[in-house]
Amino acid sequence: MEQVVVSAPRSRVRYGMLALVFVNVVINYLDRSNLAVAASSLSKDLQLSSVEMGYIFSAFGWTYAILQVPGGLVADRFGPRVLYAFCLITWSLATVFQGFARGFVSLFGLRLATGAFEAPSYPINNRIVTSWFPDNERAAATAMYVSGQFIGLAFLTPVLVTIQYYAGWKGLFFITGLVGLIWGVIWYFLYRDPLEHPGVNQAELEYIEEGGGLFRGQKRGATAAKVWSAANLKLVLSGRTLWGVYLAQFAVNATLWFFLTWFPTYLVKYRGLDFIKSGYLASIPFLAACAGVLLSGFLSDNLVKKGWSVSAARKMPIIVGLILSVSIVGANYTNDTAFIIFFMAFSFFGAGMALISWVFVSLLAPRHLIGLTGGVFNFMGNLASIIVPIVIGYLAKDGDFKPALVFIGALGLVGACSYIFLVGKIERRG
Repeated sequence: MEQVVVSAPRSRVRYGMLALVFVNVVINYLDRSNLAVAASSLSKDLQLSSVEMGYIFSAFGWTYAILQVPGGLVADRFGPRVLYAFCLITWSLATVFQGFARGFVSLFGLRLATGAFEAPSYPINNRIVTSWFPDNERAAATAMYVSGQFIGLAFLTPVLVTIQYYAGWKGLFFITGLVGLIWGVIWYFLYRDPLEHPGVNQAELEYIEEGGGLFRGQKRGATAAKVWSAANLKLVLSGRTLWGVYLAQFAVNATLWFFLTWFPTYLVKYRGLDFIKSGYLASIPFLAACAGVLLSGFLSDNLVKKGWSVSAARKMPIIVGLILSVSIVGANYTNDTAFIIFFMAFSFFGAGMALISWVFVSLLAPRHLIGLTGGVFNFMGNLASIIVPIVIGYLAKDGDFKPALVFIGALGLVGACSYIFLVGKIERRG
């Protein structure tokens, strides 16, 4: 009698690991955006001008952007489990200390520290998704963890506003920092790489690897020390395709950083909305951005499965999203609160669609330089976190916010043109 061999069903541990990354991203953006919620009250207490607030809003980006390449190298050399725990705990401590800030210098310095300790986070996210997911699931997985920044902020912005209302801006920093400290410990005990996780079976490992997942050869070792070299840096800084993606990421992040910094102040100071009411209205664009990034990720993966070229399937949602983001300018032509929020939400929906662009790091990076390429990509994109808040501070210093919205909309158009005219064939560089 012939024996029938029944193979064990494929485990789905990768989804649990993605859920952990999702929470990391929520906390990551909680500690980036809490200053935006605190800004209107904090600026009054510390007597800070709009130009000074522009520099404080940008301080996070100075260290965050500059340290993206080193952060990518660190992500290539050290395991996500220990490195992410370290980052979570240190940036959360910096957040707690912001509650003790007494003026421009101390607050600026602590925002610099927050940006420095968060710098490796997105290169680590990309490495985790590249390790745990095959190519045909990677855009959706990227969309899922990127959506964490919007889902978290959409539902937590009213909570943050309420916390500040009752506990003040100092209490807001204390509470958000404490949440990150606790989660850093939880992450350390729960996360494992594919080859180290006790719950993953051989069927899932084979499925990931056969689909292009890169979890072998990513352990720490002597080769990791050789990642940094002039030749490797030149490789990830060369070529029209990568530069097109880098430039477009700057444009995408320009819209994102407006919402992470000036948006609540825009509603309260420049549009005259009640502080508590603004907290609830501010959540609507974040929900729209979440819908945009999820739609874009699943649409892109489905187009690949239906036979579209990888190039077309990955670029099309991003180009459409960047064009939609230009609609932010429409808020300049209405005084109706409902229409203001509509234009803001529609614009952020488009920017959300474009934020699956992290998938291009997995597609274009040399296999041994995924962390380094991710670091350069995030550095280029996060130059917006330095430039945009400062430029807005100067543009709005006389009480007129309209030029600032035109500036953001124009950058969205530049990003769309970058994908249309600069990004060519999608293929890995080595």
